[in-house]
Amino acid sequence: MTTAPKMTKTEMARLYKRADAAGTKAGDLVVPDPMIVFQRENPFDDSSAITKVYEPVMGGVCGFAWVNITPGTSSFARYLKSKGLASKSYYGGVDIWVSKYGQSMTRKEAYAGAFAAVLREAGIEARSMSRMD
Repeated sequence: MTTAPKMTKTEMARLYKRADAAGTKAGDLVVPDPMIVFQRENPFDDSSAITKVYEPVMGGVCGFAWVNITPGTSSFARYLKSKGLASKSYYGGVDIWVSKYGQSMTRKEAYAGAFAAVLREAGIEARSMSRMD
């Protein structure tokens, strides 16, 4: 584990804005594979007849993504919590949840990955995480 860099509150605010801008750009540019949903006669038999086809979900699969920052005691993590931008993480540290992009896990993952990359470039331990809904 590396030591997080010393930053003023103004520098932390700028870093967050820069990471958010990078995340937003990545989330806006990614093109999700549409999710095709259909119903089978027997839901436990993939070879059974398709009985209903739903409209494709253009945002792709549904899910969540977030950025995990450790340690949670770093000045940057404390700053994020004080501003309501992050919360204590189940995994240790703090999490910034991606609330943009509705249910599109693909777009949320792109945002979280780009956001975490900007933080890592600044010397902050950050990783993107996700899970399908």
